[in-house]
Amino acid sequence: MDKAISKMGDKEWYIQNFKLFEQNLTCPPLRTEKGRREGRREGRRDGKSKTKLHLFRQDAISKFDELDFPTTKNEEWKYTSVSDVLNHQFIPSCLQRDDFTHKPTIDNLLIDIRNKNVLVFINGFLSKDLSKINLSNPGVIVESIETISSAQNEIFELHFGKYSAYDNGFSALNSAFAQDGAFIFIPEDQIIEEPIYLIYLNGEENVNILSQPRNLFVLGKNTQMKLVEVHESNSQSPYLTNSLSEIIVGENSIIDHYKIQNDSLNSFHISKIQVEQKANSKYTSHSISLGGSLTRNDINSVLNGKGCEANYYGLYFVDGKQHVDNHTLVDHATPHCFSNELYKGILADDSKGVFNGKILVRKDAQKTNAYQSNKNLLLSGNARIDTKPQLEIFADDVRCTHGATVGQIDEEALFYLRARGIDEENARSLLVNAFTNDILDFIKIDELKSKMNEIVFQKMKWSLSGKNK
Repeated sequence: MDKAISKMGDKEWYIQNFKLFEQNLTCPPLRTEKGRREGRREGRRDGKSKTKLHLFRQDAISKFDELDFPTTKNEEWKYTSVSDVLNHQFIPSCLQRDDFTHKPTIDNLLIDIRNKNVLVFINGFLSKDLSKINLSNPGVIVESIETISSAQNEIFELHFGKYSAYDNGFSALNSAFAQDGAFIFIPEDQIIEEPIYLIYLNGEENVNILSQPRNLFVLGKNTQMKLVEVHESNSQSPYLTNSLSEIIVGENSIIDHYKIQNDSLNSFHISKIQVEQKANSKYTSHSISLGGSLTRNDINSVLNGKGCEANYYGLYFVDGKQHVDNHTLVDHATPHCFSNELYKGILADDSKGVFNGKILVRKDAQKTNAYQSNKNLLLSGNARIDTKPQLEIFADDVRCTHGATVGQIDEEALFYLRARGIDEENARSLLVNAFTNDILDFIKIDELKSKMNEIVFQKMKWSLSGKNK
């Protein structure tokens, strides 16, 4: 990397890296200098730099130049500082793609993906060797963004980049470097019985990698699917995941979306999910955050048709000096819709959590039912949670409630268990486990539920034993 670039400010660093990215866009990097020269000449002849996706990227880098990375002066980031993220100068993975040396195997993954429909991404790029899709449903597409964009798929071009706004520098940066990720299209009247797994493995030894998967999921009318998204570490070197997903849920369609974030403690994870729901559709989000030094999850749903239902279930469990921030927005844009939100947090040691959940009921969205609850369990005197449930209502015939609680382990319940011969560590583990149960019970995939119970229990034992200090 050019030493002059490495001395530049944060925004300029990524703008200069984008220029390098543009130079390489016309072909994947090749190992020989001759191959690089010939590949680039061939790429210019085939006109790839003039595709709609590349024009989209050029617009995004212009927006990025106008925007700033968020600071605590921004209301939506009031309790989350990204200064630790900006102290690193991460190298976009597209500039290192041909030099990835740490190749994972499926034996080390959080979820056993053998005999499953799965796409595996390494630093944001599809690994064809580790991926396998075997679906017999006619018309279903499960592919990488890089492949589907090159094919000029009309569904992709109709929906890509149409729903997520440029909220801040991170979302604009993802769009500017959008090159690969997952694309799923379910045509109308199709029910996918088996879950589809998306595994994101991030990090590279001795390089601070910026991984920016860009995903698009489109469900036609009368469809159903279960989607499991898992983020894991592939290295102990610091890395940043800056992920963005757009989800379109067609009329009368149902999607269960599981997102499990278990990155290394040297990593940073920033994620945005933008959901567009049509009439009588149902979107259910299960968000579980366990790893990462700093994690920021944004989930936004627009209920854009009568009879929509949105369910948000979240669990975050942090210890040490971890920081996790969950921001949610349910936008009731039409009448006769329902939303339900339950987030629970467990915070140990010197960890910090943020929950900001907003329910927006627009003027014409009469007969709205919306419920929101955030409950937090502090396992130490130094742990901290900033919770801010919000209601913004412009209609008069609605039923909306929200609330938040913060507490510690019930000493009476602890005494009850100790009196029955259970040692203190196991008694505390049982009580914390009971606190998480109603979130994990919403998981409809038995194998996944069992694995999450196991992982949460192990993290619980680790935190309560004090071995992580």
